[in-house]
Formats: sequence, C-alpha cells, structure tokens
Amino acid sequence: MVVLDETSSQKAFPNVTLVRPVPMPNLPPPPAYFTSQEQANGFLPPFSGQLHRQGKRAVPLKLSTLPAHILLLIVYMTFPQTDGIDESRVVRQRKILFWLEYYARLTDRSLYVACMHVLRSTYLPVYESLIRPPYTSDPFPLLSDVPSYSADRQEEGPLCTLQRETKILDMFISLKVRDDVFTDATEYHLESEERYKDIFDFSQPKARLEDLVRVSGVEKGLITLRGGSMMRGKSRSAGRVEWDKLSVTFGIRQVGLVMTVPGGRRTIVQVERDGRMEKLEVAAKRLVTELEAWLGVQQW
Repeated sequence: MVVLDETSSQKAFPNVTLVRPVPMPNLPPPPAYFTSQEQANGFLPPFSGQLHRQGKRAVPLKLSTLPAHILLLIVYMTFPQTDGIDESRVVRQRKILFWLEYYARLTDRSLYVACMHVLRSTYLPVYESLIRPPYTSDPFPLLSDVPSYSADRQEEGPLCTLQRETKILDMFISLKVRDDVFTDATEYHLESEERYKDIFDFSQPKARLEDLVRVSGVEKGLITLRGGSMMRGKSRSAGRVEWDKLSVTFGIRQVGLVMTVPGGRRTIVQVERDGRMEKLEVAAKRLVTELEAWLGVQQW
C-alpha cells in the first residue's frame, strides 16, 4: 500500500482540491431522553420499542394505539391498485375485502371499526339497490342513540348500534363478500339474487319496522331506551316499556309487537296490513298507536 503525502497527492491528482479537516470544538453531549429518575420509573428511550407514556409507565407500541385516521389509511393501503399476473385489479381487491371481513376485523376493536367502515361504505350501494319497494332503508341514521346490538348486553361499546337494520346490513356483507370471492375463483359458483331473498323479503323490512317503531315510540314517550333514558317527545304517557324487551313479528298480512316477560315472550299488540305493498311507515304508526292504547289499559 502506497501512502501519499499532501505534495505527492497534488502532483498525482492536479484537478482535485484537498479539503483539510477542521478541528471540532469540545461541545457538550446531547441531553438524555429521560432523567435518571424517569428511567428508574420505567421510562425507556424511544428506540427500545416504547412509544409513549400513559400514567407512570411507558406503553408498548401497538396497532390499536394509532389514531383512527392513520389506521383507516393503513387499511385502504392494503388494496392493490394494479393487475396481478393472472388476476385483475378488481379480483385482487375483492380478496382483500374477504380478508377484512373474515380475518382482519376480528383482530381487535380498532381494526374492527376501520374494517367495517370500508366494508359498509363499499357494499351499502349494493344493499340499497336490493331493497324491495315500497320498503325503505336507513341503516345509518344521522341521529344515533345509545349503541346496542343485543338486548342482553351488559355494557355499551362503539362496535354496535341501536339501529337494528345495521345488523342486517352486516349479515348481507358477510354473504356478499363470500359470494364475490367464490364467483371469481370458479365458474361453478353461480351467484343469484335469490340467495338474498330471505334477507330482503323478511329480515330487512322487519328490522326497519322495528327502528321506525322505536323512533316514533321514543318521541311520544312510550318507549324508554337503555338504562331508562328517554328522549323528550311531544307527549308523555304514564306507562312506558323498555325498548330492549320489544321486538316485531312481521308478516305480509299482519304485524305485531312482542315483549319479553319473565318466563317467555308475549304478543302485546297486533295490527292488520293492507298487503305487501303497504309502506312500513304506515304499519309502524299503527303499532305505536296500539301500543299507546295498550299502555293506557295497563295503568288501570
């Protein structure tokens, strides 16, 4: 190995300007991430896998601790934007929707919310296109009440909704996602609207009718929501019934209100319908009127 001094280097490389190192001043070291007292309490530097502090201890970095908008962006970024080797972009994206429905959303609460946001917004137009006229649909009302899927839940959470039609939409999504992936995978899987007949002939109008009865009953002061809370309505009745104990029996010719009582269920109200073409809003109004009369009788 040949070592060149400054003079020989300039002769060997005349077009190269040598830069002489500048001596660095004696600067103080950078401040510590945490004081010795904080380290004793369990606060570790960021590079050790700790993200932030909560209370007196450092909280490990988790996917569920990310802000909701960042987590939603991560979910959106899982969708491929180009064609695969033997699959189109749409087919690849349908597989991601299947993965979100059957796997990713079951990971934790935060991912459930993000995945259901994507799934519901994707399949809501298809769901609404299959509603049987003259029935209406409103799985996401602008004014949302206390969340609850089931009447026997002991504590409330953001995963469920008081709107019972939302549960029907989620059932439709589970079936539709599966059908889409199977249709893309094999030509022997035949998709048909008859597959959703029970949902839109019975489950959807029944759930929608229950939501209409709840809204009208709460406004009139006849129905109380979870925990005995009640919205102020135009009028108030001396008797009230808890919404968690009520459900609707739905048929083409008649509908009714069923209340859960000790030892079983009891039909408290039943009204006739003018056939399948009668609007659900009309049937709901009749049920609430009969419920008010029934509650008045119970006070005597």
